[in-house]
Amino acid sequence: MAQALRTSLQRHGILADISPNLLEAGEALRQNVHDLLLLDRQLPDGDGATLIQLARRWQPDLPIIMLTGQGSLEDRIDGLDLGADDYLVKPFAVEELLARIRAISRRPSQLALPTATVGNLVFNFSTHEAFVDGALLPLPRGQLLALEALFLRHGRTVRREVLQESVYDFNDEIQSNALDAHVSKLRRALNDAGARADIHVIRGIGYLLKERINEREE
Repeated sequence: MAQALRTSLQRHGILADISPNLLEAGEALRQNVHDLLLLDRQLPDGDGATLIQLARRWQPDLPIIMLTGQGSLEDRIDGLDLGADDYLVKPFAVEELLARIRAISRRPSQLALPTATVGNLVFNFSTHEAFVDGALLPLPRGQLLALEALFLRHGRTVRREVLQESVYDFNDEIQSNALDAHVSKLRRALNDAGARADIHVIRGIGYLLKERINEREE
């Protein structure tokens, strides 16, 4: 269900990460880079509702929509009382979920513009801009989308198919080496700008964005 839901969201221009359990979801929340949390209550290692308190600690205004098969009135009240902003009972239509996402995203937020940092490289997810030592790094759209996807998962390997889905639209015709070309040009742009961040190629798997520890590391 999670994979199918992510595919549906990406077709509507929404980049989605999947965390299959409480442990990985908690780590994702600590990165403080997400705009919305779709939270299933029935996770393999416990009740997803236990993540709400953690989410509020790291991102007080993070919109949370709870997805669950527990649809009784008591369950819905319980989920909302625990801190969820909305509660959607399975099975549901993707169109309804999208409508709820649009509605909840229109609410004003008191958060500062969300950013993430790797070395001296900063990405602003609200303006979709990258900066090196405070200076704007101008990048073409494809490279910028690739960098955004890598930043969302920095420190973790991003599989080729995930990065490809982030860079290209669903109906795009993709050449076999197009993604490699985007990443190669992005690596060169980062290096030329003096960014202390490297994109490592994990052969046969994908790419990894990490801070450069050794200034002479390629």
